[in-house]
Amino acid sequence: MTATGTTDRGAAGATGIFAPRPGAAPLPRMIRAQALLETKMLLRNGEQLLLTVVIPTLLLVLFSAVDIVDTGAGRAVDFLAPGILALAVLSTAFTGQAIATGFERRYGVLKRLAASPLPRWALMTAKTCAVLVTEILQVVLLTVIAFALGWSPHGNPLAVVLLLVLGTAAFSGLGLLMAGTLKAEATLAAANLVFLLLLVGGGVIVPLDKFPDAAQSVLGLLPISALSDGLRDVLQHGAGVPWGDLGILAVWAVLGLGAAAKFFRWE
Repeated sequence: MTATGTTDRGAAGATGIFAPRPGAAPLPRMIRAQALLETKMLLRNGEQLLLTVVIPTLLLVLFSAVDIVDTGAGRAVDFLAPGILALAVLSTAFTGQAIATGFERRYGVLKRLAASPLPRWALMTAKTCAVLVTEILQVVLLTVIAFALGWSPHGNPLAVVLLLVLGTAAFSGLGLLMAGTLKAEATLAAANLVFLLLLVGGGVIVPLDKFPDAAQSVLGLLPISALSDGLRDVLQHGAGVPWGDLGILAVWAVLGLGAAAKFFRWE
């Protein structure tokens, strides 16, 4: 028995057969597993759900029901719904992700991940995938509420998807850049401040034409303005593919993700 067992082990060792096989998992599998983990963590965070779901929903219902801001001709919900969808992308991809990732750095979570075979860009990809999953839930919820308020969207759904994906990439890159370069407390303050400033000055609730001409030219280059205006052109006015807004979002996405990949610090 002993001699036979030794011979079997020796034969296995000679042919190089090991179970389980050592080494890192394939990269797509690592990204998929990390994205699943990031999604679960995001959905379990009550504070992030407040920011990403409750606030956009309340703003949509409140400003649609109460005539506070002059949204032009037509029903207020037709103007507000595209802007609130853009706000949902901002709150999830930028503000929520920046704050969560910033505190992951502080608590040493990212430092441990840095010792794993998962590359830095793969971690960013997984986080962006988790954001996309959350945004799908947001869009479904906000769309149902907007329909209940009398929303009647128009336009090409493919253009809407392109805007949302590029907007997510742009805000995700900027959020990760902030989280990977600033301290957690600074990220918390800065992310919330940027959220409030873009809520007011990004064409989400207040139309850009209410601002001075000089300010409009600058505000129109912001990613939140490009996203909200692009969605509004398609969903409210039935326009075709808004190439100008898509171009602005693409530039922000390349700059944000590129800078995050270069300057992101694990600790």
